[in-house]
Amino acid sequence: MTYTLIKNGTLIDGTGADPVQNISVLIKDNHIEKVGTDVTAPEEAAVIDAEGKYILPGLIDTHVHMALQIKNVQESILTPFSYRFYESIHYLKRTLDTGITSVRDAGFADVGMKKAVKDGLVEGPRMQVSINPLTITGGHGDNWNHSGVDTTPQTYPGMPNGICDGKEEVRKAVREMLRAGADVIKVHATGGVTSPTDHPEFTQFSREELEVMVEEAHFRKGIKVMAHAQGAEGIKNAIRAGIYSIEHGIYIDDEVIELMLENGTFLVPTLLAPLSVLEAGETDDSMAPYAVEKSKQVFETHKASIAKAYKAGVKIAMGTDAGVMAHGTNLRELGLMCDIGMTEMEAITATTKTAAECLGWEKELGTVETGKLADVIISRTNPLENIRSLEQSGNICFVMKDGTIYKNQK
Repeated sequence: MTYTLIKNGTLIDGTGADPVQNISVLIKDNHIEKVGTDVTAPEEAAVIDAEGKYILPGLIDTHVHMALQIKNVQESILTPFSYRFYESIHYLKRTLDTGITSVRDAGFADVGMKKAVKDGLVEGPRMQVSINPLTITGGHGDNWNHSGVDTTPQTYPGMPNGICDGKEEVRKAVREMLRAGADVIKVHATGGVTSPTDHPEFTQFSREELEVMVEEAHFRKGIKVMAHAQGAEGIKNAIRAGIYSIEHGIYIDDEVIELMLENGTFLVPTLLAPLSVLEAGETDDSMAPYAVEKSKQVFETHKASIAKAYKAGVKIAMGTDAGVMAHGTNLRELGLMCDIGMTEMEAITATTKTAAECLGWEKELGTVETGKLADVIISRTNPLENIRSLEQSGNICFVMKDGTIYKNQK
């Protein structure tokens, strides 16, 4: 039995409540034992003095790709298959160092990566994995190029093929993802920015095909479906089919908002994704010209759509699409969320309490409260005064996940 006392900090507990000064948090093994101003700890407790600093829950990114980071086509073709697994070790560590202690992987991380983190073989955030996103032939996720060269990520025993057409192929593909250990099913309900032969407004899969995914996932294992959905019609199909979270949401109209509010659907904006594509287009050759061009087309529309959904009261959970941009830069998303109208506190809540709800982990994570898992971070700076200060990982000086300290800097 081990105890850790974090004392003298200002607590931003993730619930949206006002900060409280001179708070102490007592952690017993891997759970929060007590939170308050009059906490006493056993003599043997390790003590972390957070005076002048800010205590927050471990942060949550609900849309990452831990097994990849975008490269140019030539490099992708020439890189040995197994090399990316070793790269991912660094991606996982960088993500944890930013204070992100939990992620939902939206494609290409397998159960082996999740187990390696869980068993302590590598350091990283706890994971939900979707294995391989489902896509139609020629859709987002099918990276066959007009040259005939196919740069779609390779399949292997733990990573079944995600390309499927028609209800029966869809049904089998979902079953294969579940067999491979998927915690959530990911589908591309529309085209996207980084795929070579489609567009974000293109609708993929029929409503009936999407309903099959929800049926197979939910009624067989109680698992949910998340949808990459950018065009309005594809978003509507996804919501009507029973999909619980919309990723990106570039083209949102009034009917989409009405459906999301009616169904309690989560929106994961990933505002950082198109911005990062544009930045990469200006600084290096990692982004294909078609991706840069499509990002230019959608950038302002995307921001306006997310602002509209936020003002209407749609539930927003923080997600970044990390892997499209460099891992470890995730917290740039919070500043972008504030740019579209959210307050700093709302951005933090979207990254803690609401994100935990999106993952179905709200009983264990997302807030600093008695009885929850001990995911706690400390910031040198006040994010309510300068949310962008969190973009510098050095300002996150302490990271605890599940009661274990992974970062502790003076």
